[in-house]
Amino acid sequence: MLPKNKIPGKSVERLSKYRRYLLSLIKTNKHYVFSHEIATSLNITSVQVRRDLMHIGYNGSNNKGYDVRELIDTIGLIIDDTSEHNIAIIGVGNLGRALISYLWGKRSNLNIVAAFDNDPEKIDRLISGVNCYHVSKLEEIIKKFNIKIAIISTTAESAEEIAKTVVIAGVTAILNYTPTPLKVSSNIFVEEYDIITSLEKVAYFAKQS
Repeated sequence: MLPKNKIPGKSVERLSKYRRYLLSLIKTNKHYVFSHEIATSLNITSVQVRRDLMHIGYNGSNNKGYDVRELIDTIGLIIDDTSEHNIAIIGVGNLGRALISYLWGKRSNLNIVAAFDNDPEKIDRLISGVNCYHVSKLEEIIKKFNIKIAIISTTAESAEEIAKTVVIAGVTAILNYTPTPLKVSSNIFVEEYDIITSLEKVAYFAKQS
């Protein structure tokens, strides 16, 4: 079993997806599952599934496979944090609003506590239950609520400056939805998610079919 901070990022991502699949099995009263069944649900190989589960020190039975509930709990011990994390979303356009609506209340230990924008129509209002502040208050609010995770869904032009500001304020992890690659210190975790690039990739392979 690897230490938590040594498990590859892609494996952590897949473990989260495994858990979602396993939770769906609970609803069907399925108590055991084989690696090839998990693999089929995610369009990956059973070898990859077994390798990921080896990272967390979990082994199944040759006859029955993996105990569904036990595996859910084991994955939770690895990827969940017992402490709570406060999250800020910067940029409350259509994407930002959708993210707030989707993420609100999804995880009890992941709390969206603040949103930021520069549109006067949104300032000092509740956006899907979350207070929206002017971006000029980023440092103040991040420090006030001890926010450690920032989701950036601003324009590409402002993303870099926003990232610098939130890092100075104390944020240690960023989910970036803009096409601008962020340049921050190596101790800050950044997950880049460029929707346009992903869509262009899908379109490219669509025309190959």
